[in-house]
Amino acid sequence: MLPSCASVFKCGWCGAITDHNKKKHDEKCFGWRVLRDRCFLSVVMVFMFFVILGGVWAIYPVVFSVSLLWGIFHSIITTILSIATISFFSLAAFRCAGTPPNILWGSYPTVGKGDLDNYRFCHYCLKPKSPRAHHCRSCGKCILDMDHHCPFIGNCVGAANHYSFICFIISAVLSTNYVSIMAVYSSWHMWPPLSHTLGRLKGITGRDVAWRIMNEIFIAFLRSALFLSSRGLLLLYLFIASFSLQIGLSVLLWQQLSLIYEGKTYLSNLSSQEDNEEEEEEEEKKDCQNLVRFFGLQYSVSRFLSIFHVTRKRHDT
Repeated sequence: MLPSCASVFKCGWCGAITDHNKKKHDEKCFGWRVLRDRCFLSVVMVFMFFVILGGVWAIYPVVFSVSLLWGIFHSIITTILSIATISFFSLAAFRCAGTPPNILWGSYPTVGKGDLDNYRFCHYCLKPKSPRAHHCRSCGKCILDMDHHCPFIGNCVGAANHYSFICFIISAVLSTNYVSIMAVYSSWHMWPPLSHTLGRLKGITGRDVAWRIMNEIFIAFLRSALFLSSRGLLLLYLFIASFSLQIGLSVLLWQQLSLIYEGKTYLSNLSSQEDNEEEEEEEEKKDCQNLVRFFGLQYSVSRFLSIFHVTRKRHDT
């Protein structure tokens, strides 16, 4: 029994945690958050289709002019990257991020001893939430293993779509890298003044060779920019956009994989930084097995190792 003035206490029967300090906040901005997410989602989808269709229109006449097999090869790569990126984006955006398990509660006979161990009461949903669940004010519901709310997919990243979100980032990084490379490759063939200048730089020697090369490239680029066609302008935009996105997505991917390696989510990482007492326990969770389990490779790897062990044993006998 705790005095009534206690702000936080844990039930000795069901194990639920009550916090009187947390109060329900105003939900007036919920509609604006939903509208913001829909706008971001629409912009991202339009941009992806623009990059795919615009890249095909600007790059593939140059690619097929080199050879038919070269064009078919890049068509297959473009199709695979486009389908993978759009598919994983759709799964991450339109799939439920993760619903906490529904439990019976509300009365003494209904709730068994320890059934609500470390559960907290959600003041928004007006029901208990599991220790690994967090309430998202943008989605208006509790999300299991919530990592963060991403406005660019218009959805939370949780237990059900975290894998799709990581795969989307990986495919997006590969796609932007491919677009930037192909934009430079097509520009090399479309801008004769620039390629001609670079061909003349092969015989340059001396101490200031680097400065002369950069100067010639810059001058040739400015001269060719005056006569750029619509395809050339689109190639320039695709290179700048894809290269900048590649940097940002690579940083995001590294952060996400680092958190998965540590066995944490973004929100749990923030809470662990506030609570320094749990640092020793979290250090023990850092393992490559977290990445293996996340990507679902544990069963396939163990199966491969068992087959390899059996075949090796038969060979020895």
